[in-house]
Amino acid sequence: METVTAESPGRSGPAAFRTRLLARRPLAASAFELSLAKPAGFTFTPGQRVRVHHAEAARDYSIAAAPGEEIIRLCLRRVATGGLSARLAEIPLGAELVFTGPHGYFTFQASARPAVFAATGTGVAPFCAMAAAGVSGFILLHGVAAQEELFYGDLLREKAAAYVPCLSGGRAAAAGHYRGRVTDYLRAQLPAGAYDFYLCGRQEMIRDATLLADERFPGSLVFSEVFY
Repeated sequence: METVTAESPGRSGPAAFRTRLLARRPLAASAFELSLAKPAGFTFTPGQRVRVHHAEAARDYSIAAAPGEEIIRLCLRRVATGGLSARLAEIPLGAELVFTGPHGYFTFQASARPAVFAATGTGVAPFCAMAAAGVSGFILLHGVAAQEELFYGDLLREKAAAYVPCLSGGRAAAAGHYRGRVTDYLRAQLPAGAYDFYLCGRQEMIRDATLLADERFPGSLVFSEVFY
């Protein structure tokens, strides 16, 4: 694949790359995964994202693959009225796409404090990239409405010191799952101490988790990435 342009004419920024859609698979009723060909010369740090352009629409998606993999995996939320996600759910395999990147600074920084990764829905994607690249020993909280939305659980469970699915839907939680939201777990279950909190997902979760970090876990650091 070839590099085609800079991100914006006359300005420096992440380059634009041409790629092709290699595969698409459902992750849950609410999400699906795209596999894109990895263009020559494209590099990134786990936790970064790309901005996909198609039919005059553009949207940022975190990469769920490790840098050493030969494909780029993206985890998308299925939104019936979402302009780009609805199109990407239907375009044929082999279709050409353009993306710019890498974008963002939501990357793992090792420290003496335990790392707590907290995600809602497809916000788990950057943590998949980190785990696939060798990051381990973290506490992972994945907030979803139902058990079938716990995609990438096998990878995360293997790398995590503790993998905690947080189910907020109406059904009873299975054994080993927490009945409640990510923020409920942080408030009631996480032991006192100083942590590095990595928060990715809905704005409401990030806001509430940040307030809890300030109130209950002095000496902690918070890193965040909002998923819309």
